[in-house]
Amino acid sequence: MDLIRSLASTLDSPSIPWKTLIISFSLAQHAFETYLSHRQYLVLKQTRIPRQLKNEIDQKTFDKSQAYGRSKYWFGLVSGSWNQAKSLAVIGWDVYPWLWTITGSWVTSPAWSLLRNWGMGGEITHSLVFMFTYSFAETLLGLGFSYYHHFILEEEFGFNKQTPSLWLLDLLKGQALGLALGIPIGAAFLSIIQRTGETFFLYLWLFTLVVQVGLMTLYPLIIVPIFNKLTPLETGDLKDRVEALSTKLSFPLAELKVIDGSKRSAHSNAYFTGLPYPFKKTIVLYDTLIAKSTVPEVEAILAHELGHWKMGHTSQLLGISAGHLFFVFGLFSVFINNKSLYNAFGFAKERPIIVGFILFNEVLSPMDSLVKLGMNVWTRRMEFQADAFSYDLGYSKELAASLIKLQIQNLSSMDADWLYSTYNYSHPILTERLKAIGWTSEHKVAGTSSSTPAEKADGHAEL
Repeated sequence: MDLIRSLASTLDSPSIPWKTLIISFSLAQHAFETYLSHRQYLVLKQTRIPRQLKNEIDQKTFDKSQAYGRSKYWFGLVSGSWNQAKSLAVIGWDVYPWLWTITGSWVTSPAWSLLRNWGMGGEITHSLVFMFTYSFAETLLGLGFSYYHHFILEEEFGFNKQTPSLWLLDLLKGQALGLALGIPIGAAFLSIIQRTGETFFLYLWLFTLVVQVGLMTLYPLIIVPIFNKLTPLETGDLKDRVEALSTKLSFPLAELKVIDGSKRSAHSNAYFTGLPYPFKKTIVLYDTLIAKSTVPEVEAILAHELGHWKMGHTSQLLGISAGHLFFVFGLFSVFINNKSLYNAFGFAKERPIIVGFILFNEVLSPMDSLVKLGMNVWTRRMEFQADAFSYDLGYSKELAASLIKLQIQNLSSMDADWLYSTYNYSHPILTERLKAIGWTSEHKVAGTSSSTPAEKADGHAEL
């Protein structure tokens, strides 16, 4: 605690130009990410199919994939610039203190008196009204981009399956779900800080871990069915083979479900849900994946996913997340009473906890970029390992075929600038994954070499 107090005292100085620093970091990060996107755009302008894919992908499909990538680039450039301008306006025009005052007048108004009698008053209620008002405004300001993404960009390339009414219904459901979860979690978050003194970060960390576990449990049972329909996988060859694979790997399979992803998009996916070992798991397959893939290809994809489980990747990521949260909350305890930070953003008389947390996250943004980079390196290594796991189970050809097919079906970028992919991608690009499992463009798996697939995977991850 002495270290925390010492850091807090050092950083609480009127000489530190907090607003200037945050704006400068934000502009520098936006400029760097725009530069990376431009590097990727140059790759997306290429017309030659990567050598390793020349016999797998025809020129028409490759050109369409490149065009899709360029369209997403322009969309990202415009939406990213809008978000950057909006962020600068919020900081530069002191929107936070203005909105805090406005929402405070609501909570103290005569119209709110009945709710105050029910205990809905004070800083916690004010903070929740402040946050949800800001979030609602953000949603409204982003509606145009959301509509364009689904009904123009995705529609142009044949992916969008949503109707405007379903899109709007999803928005309303998302807002309602945000309120249903956000109110109790937010109230508990603020109450813990108010009640536990200087060591609040310990209790806050434990509370957040409990919330994570709870949401992992609720997600497949309550949250997914709000938006999608889940049905049991029909009896047949695919179900038999998936169950046999699960038994072979001692995977604690509880259910096999199919999700109606085609209701919204033509993109494909597969995943499993459930708490870490030894709890039962549910495997979820997108109907688009089943419709567009052979049974052996789906089996190879699931072998990859179960490889993540077998090697403890999910538990590792949870452990990393827990460690990161502990660090963040511990660092927040240094800033929570930083008068100079509050003063810089127009809060000279009040120091609301929720505002302090928002400003702290603005300060932390450059460090978050480094954390993102480190996590991408780590998860790419995991993807190589899971591919190697599927390879070792004898799914080399099926895995390669499924990776290529998914790439084509999703029109994912066939190649990427190395710096862009290092910073942005949590998965290796297709050519890297095919090379790691020994796939060649002649529809063969390369012969054995001095390196096993797992060793190759490690080598690629280090690059």
